Amino acid sequence: MMEMELLQETYYGNTLLAWLTSLGIILLSVMLGKVVYWIFSRVVRAFTSRTQSRLDDIIVDMIEEPVVFTIIVTGIWFGLTILVLPEMAASAVSHSYSIILALLIGWMAVRLFDAVYQEYLVPWAANTENDLDDQLMPILHKGVKLTIWVLAVIIGLNNAGYNVGALIAGLGIGGLALAMAAKDTVSNVFGGVTIFTDKPFRLKDRIVVSGYDGTVEEIGVRSTRLKTLAGRMVTIPNAKFADAPVENISVEPSRKIVLDLGMTYDTTPDQMQDAMDTLKAIADANDSTEEKTVIAFNGFGDFALNIMFVYYIRKGADIAGTQTQMNMAILRQFNEKGLEFAFPTQTLYNVQG
Repeated sequence: MMEMELLQETYYGNTLLAWLTSLGIILLSVMLGKVVYWIFSRVVRAFTSRTQSRLDDIIVDMIEEPVVFTIIVTGIWFGLTILVLPEMAASAVSHSYSIILALLIGWMAVRLFDAVYQEYLVPWAANTENDLDDQLMPILHKGVKLTIWVLAVIIGLNNAGYNVGALIAGLGIGGLALAMAAKDTVSNVFGGVTIFTDKPFRLKDRIVVSGYDGTVEEIGVRSTRLKTLAGRMVTIPNAKFADAPVENISVEPSRKIVLDLGMTYDTTPDQMQDAMDTLKAIADANDSTEEKTVIAFNGFGDFALNIMFVYYIRKGADIAGTQTQMNMAILRQFNEKGLEFAFPTQTLYNVQG
């Protein structure tokens, strides 16, 4: 009887029984959290370790701590709600629980994204030839995590009854001001994303853009570096690639070479035919050229009979070396056959008056 009377004694607006019940609920929630953590650590992990997929192991590893903290926080909130608290204290408990719960869910989402990022996205980026994705991945990682936390805070404040409209409007105005101030940087970053998605070129490709001809040495988030044929390094903002034509020489199926050979006007029709047959034989004999060739007696010039000779160097062959081989073969065989190349000449006649 005495114990019942003692339990009904009132302290700070609540009976001793209510205080003990609240404390018991809180302690029970802590114990339940520890039990759940043990179940995750021993039972669930043992089960997921026997599956072939790594995804379930990642999910379990990432959600166990947020789930445990959620159970404890929920127990603390429930334990406090059974008490008769001053209006301000009750409101603070309710609002705090809404905010903390949203933050815990955000924490769980961030941990899950971290796991997927490390397990899948990072190895995928490392296996690609382009290094732009390696540089974009950290930005994507931080951007997604920041977005999750911002959403968690906004949702938590909204559930707690706060007016987040002014906060969102402020973020929008701040974001607009930041975008206007950094529009060049933003355009360059989006240009880098365009290079990553469209893949107009890769590292070590030879390209021509905005009058620059060179090899791609580095693809960055804001700019791309070319090593020109003169050996100089040129840094081009990525925004240029979004509004300028890019000629990728490295992906051409073959290199087209056009020669205009001028024969002297002393060349006979038989010699002209021999010259064209010789060019065809030279192209066929070179392993670095394709079978398709175009050879034509295409004009009577001011100083020469013109032969157009078009041949194609195979992809991957030494372009300069093949041209040298072809030109040396033409010069050697034409000289051996007495086929003379023309050069500008004039014949002057002395007319006696």
